[in-house]
Amino acid sequence: MRQLVKLALLFPGQGSQSVGMGKDVVEAFPEARAVLDAADRALGEPLSRLCFEGPEAELTLTANTQPALVATSAALLVALQKRLGGRLEPSCAAGHSLGEYSALFAAGALSIEDAVRLVRARGRAMQEAVPAGQGAMAAILGLSGAEVEALCVDAAQGEALSPANFNGGQVVIAGTAGAVARASALASDRKGKAIPLKVSAPFHCALMEPAARAMEPLLGAVALGPLRFPVVANVDAAPNQDPARVGSLLLRQIAGAVRWEESVRWMAAQGVTHAIEVGPGKVLAGLVKRIEKSIVVLPCSDLNSLEETARTIEAA
Repeated sequence: MRQLVKLALLFPGQGSQSVGMGKDVVEAFPEARAVLDAADRALGEPLSRLCFEGPEAELTLTANTQPALVATSAALLVALQKRLGGRLEPSCAAGHSLGEYSALFAAGALSIEDAVRLVRARGRAMQEAVPAGQGAMAAILGLSGAEVEALCVDAAQGEALSPANFNGGQVVIAGTAGAVARASALASDRKGKAIPLKVSAPFHCALMEPAARAMEPLLGAVALGPLRFPVVANVDAAPNQDPARVGSLLLRQIAGAVRWEESVRWMAAQGVTHAIEVGPGKVLAGLVKRIEKSIVVLPCSDLNSLEETARTIEAA
């Protein structure tokens, strides 16, 4: 890869799922089929059928969405590696929220079996941490990260409220429903705009602490392999290649903000010129374009985009 000076792998998080995701790739690559078969066995249920056939309402349940996305991203990655004859050589990887588990699979730290079991438990724990209707999330536009942090302090009034995702151009906030409503009104007064998000729970804020406690023994018990390349952790936007730190970083991520903008800027500072979004949708490509136009994001979401990306890499 003469022109691809540095390549990163990016993995999407919740919200990128769609019925039918990965189906054409799995039909074309036995290696991808094997990944989903392993995920099905690990969970003791036909997760792959849910990915391919739905119903959508069941796929969008957090406890299903999380393992479905990780398994699909892993299958797409294995297929791309096969298509390139093992010549895929990333310098680092990152995943948005639950996508960090996909990134850790890519780096060799997690098996697909452990990855889907962990995110199934993570999804359930996050869903159960806050009773339905008591939490909320909103995207704040037109205000800087520092302004949104100040906004949260002013609107909290003793309730949980904080930035959940620093996505570049927008900051997502999470907390109690009342605190998010106050912050949304205050954002308008400060020349910003708030867009309520349709989510099942207020992710990446202090209300998720019960989920972190539930996940601690599970993450502590999992066997982690050596990382072939660094994974940029959400919670501190810094590269990690030490298996001993993986568990604590994933625990902190549950109730901590996803620092995606800083993560992308770190990759650009390291000379990353191209990235592959491995998974359904184009959410990360849009975020990266807003944050760092110097990084070209190539898609790998279905058979056509996988083939196009493979040809681009081969020609570089």
